[in-house]
Amino acid sequence: MARSDPTPPQGANSRRQYYWPLLLALAIFCASGQSQLATPSLDWVISKDKIAHFLVFGLLATSLIRMVPLRNWGWKGAVCAAVITSMYGGLDEFRQSFTPGRSVEIADWIADTLGAITASFVYLRWQRYQKILEYRSIRISADRTDQSACAESPE
Repeated sequence: MARSDPTPPQGANSRRQYYWPLLLALAIFCASGQSQLATPSLDWVISKDKIAHFLVFGLLATSLIRMVPLRNWGWKGAVCAAVITSMYGGLDEFRQSFTPGRSVEIADWIADTLGAITASFVYLRWQRYQKILEYRSIRISADRTDQSACAESPE
């Protein structure tokens, strides 16, 4: 029987919810320390750099809001995830000022922040999107609940 609550199981597996935000933050940290980044030429009106900032920091905010403590706060958790991500984006831009060949752009930080706000509130308000992202957690929780029930039942 599948649970309607997408809360991941407790114990060692509940720590996995913290891995994705940490790995994404580490990837951003490593990429921003490079003096040259390989990026494709899209020749669009909106800079490919701003689109990348919007999407990557939106992904970081989504991974933050998926953590149970923030998810349980509802809209306050969405605001918290967006603020944390925005602050990380600002620190990332400041850090780039020490990297040869890189510069600080307020527009990058704005793209980071807009991506974080958009992703946090889309995750919070669009239930179908949330269910797609949480499908594996629900499935694992249901399987473990079924297994523990079988182990405890006297036959």
